[in-house]
Amino acid sequence: MTRMSMTNTPKTATIDDAATIGRTLARAFGDDPMMRWFFPAVASREAGLGRYFTTLFTRQYVHHGVCEYTGSAAAFWVPPGAQDKAVPDAGTVRELSEILGERAPLFRQAAEEAAAAGPREPHWYLAVVGADPAAQGRGHGAALLRSGLAKADAEGLPVYLESSRPANLPFYEHFGFTVLGEVQLPGGGPVLWPMRRAPRHPADA
Repeated sequence: MTRMSMTNTPKTATIDDAATIGRTLARAFGDDPMMRWFFPAVASREAGLGRYFTTLFTRQYVHHGVCEYTGSAAAFWVPPGAQDKAVPDAGTVRELSEILGERAPLFRQAAEEAAAAGPREPHWYLAVVGADPAAQGRGHGAALLRSGLAKADAEGLPVYLESSRPANLPFYEHFGFTVLGEVQLPGGGPVLWPMRRAPRHPADA
């Protein structure tokens, strides 16, 4: 069995990693349909995405989630006991609204639509996972995904996510996720595919 390079071994992220994580996720989501909808201007998209992900990380997920990163990827997970706390507070909403500008109302509507489609059962939520395109295919995203799935499996809990990139669905299906349906975002937005993965016994993973 080939040992995984240290460069894609997941590490716990701290507030000091915010700039690195913001840059990594900005590159990772540059061609994501939902992020392109939120940030339609190509010239300023990467900078806007960097501010967006840095704000989510520093104000929300680093405090209430499980955040991990590798040399070229990052993931934000929310365990069931923290999901109420991980909802953006008023200050976070104000910062995101400033970053999104005229797209802020669409963002709020999209967040409400996605939340309404979410499961009511206890679960782990994969809020964000992305790898720098320059490092895709080197196992960074898969390493982060396996790390979070192992935590959920250890607790006997399912995992839930939403994807707006159809090309990613087979990747998640490879790890045991199934598509639950489609959510058409308002205002001419893209489609979201909610996905669920049932817990696995370690011997079955």
